[in-house]
Amino acid sequence: MKKRSSLKVSFPSSTSPSPPSSLSAPSCCPAMRRPNYKRRKTTHEDSPSSHYNGTTNSLFTEKPSAVFHPKGGRSHTLSVAIPGSIIANAHSVEQKTLLAGVIARALAVFCVDEVVVFDDDENSAYCDFHEHYYHDNSPSAKTRNQMDSGASSPKAYTANSDPSHFLTHILSYLETPPYLRKHLFPIHPNLRTAGLLPSLDMPHHLRANEWCDFREGIVVSSPGRYSARNRHSTSKITQRSNDHQFHHHSSSTDNGPATIVDTGLSQKIVLPNIHLPEHARVTVRFPQHESPYAEPVHSSTPRVEAGYYWGYYVRRCRSLSSVFTECPYDGGYDLSFGTSERGMSISTVLEEKPQQAHDRYEQDHPPDREQHLPDFQHILVVFGGIAGIEAAVRNDPQLRDMAIRPSDADKLFDYWVNFLPGQGSRTIRTEEAVWMGLTSLHGLFDGTHRLKRAYRYPHDG
Repeated sequence: MKKRSSLKVSFPSSTSPSPPSSLSAPSCCPAMRRPNYKRRKTTHEDSPSSHYNGTTNSLFTEKPSAVFHPKGGRSHTLSVAIPGSIIANAHSVEQKTLLAGVIARALAVFCVDEVVVFDDDENSAYCDFHEHYYHDNSPSAKTRNQMDSGASSPKAYTANSDPSHFLTHILSYLETPPYLRKHLFPIHPNLRTAGLLPSLDMPHHLRANEWCDFREGIVVSSPGRYSARNRHSTSKITQRSNDHQFHHHSSSTDNGPATIVDTGLSQKIVLPNIHLPEHARVTVRFPQHESPYAEPVHSSTPRVEAGYYWGYYVRRCRSLSSVFTECPYDGGYDLSFGTSERGMSISTVLEEKPQQAHDRYEQDHPPDREQHLPDFQHILVVFGGIAGIEAAVRNDPQLRDMAIRPSDADKLFDYWVNFLPGQGSRTIRTEEAVWMGLTSLHGLFDGTHRLKRAYRYPHDG
């Protein structure tokens, strides 16, 4: 068998400039290092993309170099709602899977925090993929939202019988870090062609040689099982370290329960004095670099405290109205967009912020508080299926009881928008609309655009 030749590129240390300071993570946030492809512990300075070729002065671009840099804590969120019926429009198993993968890529690229899969046909089957655990503030809240061995779900292929379940299954699978999938996702017909899908490669999809102060893990040993071998495990760990604080933690595990967690690193992590169920997915924070001990935190902590994009939640709803009534956030969504070819152009809703001129004007002419739109915390963008959002309104029993007709669909949202007026094709597919819509609204979420103060969609009776 022929050996595959490999190309090795070396960079003289004398000609390699240090990376610019603007690329380093802010001091207020934990730093996540870039992957090092020599399979050793990574440092930010060792990143291939930060080196220059000594002869051509060109950037090293052989390997991916985009690493998420947190900009400080973020409390606001972005949610997307999609009808599961779009899966039924695809014909083959491969097409259905690829369709779900295209949507998952959009969610990851635009840092969507929550995706809601709703039924727009009241006669559609409903398989209990999982219960809604978003209101649970325990460290494993995000865990139980995934399809693990404890979830009650059908064992058969569901893309035809329940497309929403299929879409929810694929989206949850792709959001999960690869090293956890074997624990949380047993072999299932829905995942038969999931290997065709590209990786989402999100910030919490860390490799074994990457370091971050936060990690996703799974409990591999319950406190009861750990206590039986606690003395043996602690003695082995203690021999590996001479750190005083490390010995202090080791002694603390002798006096209370401890949980063993697999976080994708070469060694398992210990959560001292904590009781978590086995096979639970948990977000952990390390108190110091390369510490074998960690503490469990809520799954939103990396986003709220450090500003990391930490994946998306998947929520299943029986109807369009349930998207709003079962919202996991206190106070609900304070800014909502409905998408339709019959909506107003997005350009009539958003405007670019004139940064410097606007800031100077605001200082010289402080506006009235009433002229300011309220700061949003939770944005919701709802996309329709083949027949649009109107079909979901028609088939929603709760909306029918409220005498809301399909022609009144715009009344459910703050803004009823069209992301691409004058489209050349007769139809725009939902997966295409997701990419276009999130692109159009990215400036609003990123802070470079704002809502026009003079515009509000007219809700005529």
